Amino acid sequence: MNDDDQASLIVHGHVKWFDPAKGFGFIVGEGTGADILLHANVLRNFGQGSVADGALITVRAQQTLRGYQAVEVISIEPPRGLALPMAEADAVATSEDLQSLPLEPARIKWFDKVKGFGFANVFGRPEDVFIHVEVLRVSGFADLQAGEAVCLRIIDGKRGRMAVQVVSWESSARQSG
Repeated sequence: MNDDDQASLIVHGHVKWFDPAKGFGFIVGEGTGADILLHANVLRNFGQGSVADGALITVRAQQTLRGYQAVEVISIEPPRGLALPMAEADAVATSEDLQSLPLEPARIKWFDKVKGFGFANVFGRPEDVFIHVEVLRVSGFADLQAGEAVCLRIIDGKRGRMAVQVVSWESSARQSG
């Protein structure tokens, strides 16, 4: 064990804010009494390019001269208390409903946060999959980048296939492993 291992601690908290354009944000840690810096590179090492405000997060953090800083993301859960949109109607899903749907590997075609939606392509299928910004938010993401690899839980909506959950590529590998 080296000095870095001894100086780190596991912190549970929630994302205060994260700005992908700035490349950082802050976590409010339970019991630390201070904000914890979350750098985009640490988040990318976990397999996500963004994280939703309010998402529950567990990190390994170290105290630096400038305060606490996350050095590894261990887990991210969507913000609590959000209904999971299941279709274009007023249907909502429980987490059990979502878990019954298969994870389908996909790549983001484009996503526009301002417009509030985007599309992905599932590997081996020709049609686009619609992704609404609210689905992104309840999945724990703030944004997606073109070309980003993700896994989607998908339903057939009135106008085609639509995502009801987005999972980072790395998280899906951890869940199935």
